Amino acid sequence: MKFDKSLLRTVLFAVGVVALVIGVYQTIFYNDLARNYWLFMVSMVCWMPLLYWRQQERLAAKIAEQEAKLARQNRAKTPAKSAKKRR
Repeated sequence: MKFDKSLLRTVLFAVGVVALVIGVYQTIFYNDLARNYWLFMVSMVCWMPLLYWRQQERLAAKIAEQEAKLARQNRAKTPAKSAKKRR
């Protein structure tokens, strides 16, 4: 069975949002941030890998774009082969 990374991302995002919403609600309801601090930390722990993976994907895309640009430049610099046969 292959691991589905997009499913993990969806679950982490959903758990993070739910923890944040519950944390905000509990903080307003009980008027005590320190008591509900752990909910905000659960939310952050769920979002940190998402932010890291997104950063890695952007970096990989930027590197691939630079490599493609360099390949296009190298291809343009290469002289076209003439139709005449060399002896």
